[in-house]
Amino acid sequence: MIKRFTCNNGVTIVTEEISTVRSAAIGIWIATGSRDESPELNGISHFLEHMFFKGTDTLSAKEIAESFDSIGGQVNAFTSKEYTCYYAKVLDNHADHALNVLSDMFFHSKFEEEEMEKEKNVIYEEIKMYEDAPDDIVHDLLSRAAFGNHPLGLPILGTEETLASFTRDTLKDYMYNMYTPDRIVISIAGNIDEEIVRKAEALFGSYTGGKAQSMAAPVHFFHEKKSRSKETEQAHLCLGFEGIPIGDKDIYNLIVMNNIIGGSMSSRLFQEVREERGLAYSVYSYHSSYKDTGLITFYGGTGAGQLDELYETIVNSIKLVKEEGFTEKELYNSKEQLKGSLMLSLESTNSRMSRNGKNELLLKRHRSLDEIVSLIDSVTKDSIDQLGRQLFDKPFSASLISPDGKWPTSATI
Repeated sequence: MIKRFTCNNGVTIVTEEISTVRSAAIGIWIATGSRDESPELNGISHFLEHMFFKGTDTLSAKEIAESFDSIGGQVNAFTSKEYTCYYAKVLDNHADHALNVLSDMFFHSKFEEEEMEKEKNVIYEEIKMYEDAPDDIVHDLLSRAAFGNHPLGLPILGTEETLASFTRDTLKDYMYNMYTPDRIVISIAGNIDEEIVRKAEALFGSYTGGKAQSMAAPVHFFHEKKSRSKETEQAHLCLGFEGIPIGDKDIYNLIVMNNIIGGSMSSRLFQEVREERGLAYSVYSYHSSYKDTGLITFYGGTGAGQLDELYETIVNSIKLVKEEGFTEKELYNSKEQLKGSLMLSLESTNSRMSRNGKNELLLKRHRSLDEIVSLIDSVTKDSIDQLGRQLFDKPFSASLISPDGKWPTSATI
């Protein structure tokens, strides 16, 4: 059972007790990501995440790592476009210890200039590593094609130029104004009791923060194409259609539909592009939902000489969705697969902590497993046929990274 507790300062604590396990997962979720950054501050959310691990008033970076390694636990963090999360997974008898260390990192990170310069170099290398992975950066290029100069179109990592400008004061100001109590969710799942809530309240329930400047600029979907030439063995192609926001009434229709198109090994794209034509090792589709918009992405990587055929195959697959819709068999298989994946994922305390944290942060509601299964079961052939016609009967954006950066001859965008 999921329980919610709101501290006097606005911090929300969400717990789920699972007495059949011997672990506990704890996450600090902040409703701040790269879309909350100005162009000058692009990458600061990610940089701040890194700096939380570089030492506090009482612990060095090495001691933070040792504090979890010595108890067989795990600690990590990630930054997305709309939120940041710091999390740990430990044995249940070490939950208090994990919460103490996470709170120490949250409140008492020192942001020493020397450590900042070293970590900037680490992220410069991360950016270079990312640049060496064209199958990754083609997705960032698609975001820029779809969202233009809006913060959703900017890279989460930032750039070397923006990173170089960050100082200790920049981080402190950003954290003070963006890591405010009303934006914080503490999510805990595992073999826990009510005492962990009192502990979390004592640690997080009284601090205050500033007032964030609104970065809620209207999002416009652009039908642009962006390409880059890069020395690579393959051509990497993305097509992007405007999707739907998180929490939209059609979200489960889209989840089921995407699974049929390109979300699994039995999907249309995988079977047609890889199994039937042998055009690609990696081909798939996925949907990214944000507060006020979404992006449906189709990706495939192939030899440069086969780019035209890959492009045409993906476009024809989308055309078939619009013109013919789906079969009852595809619908049934997709729904059963999704229900199975959901149930299997809930065997992990980390998955439950993440699910609860994101739901509280972004939706302010929690659905039971039975409710979700019921929503998946309620998806009909007519509902996904209609949604497919609605979403794919529009121009799309596209991105390409290939040796010559030239678009397929059949591309009309």
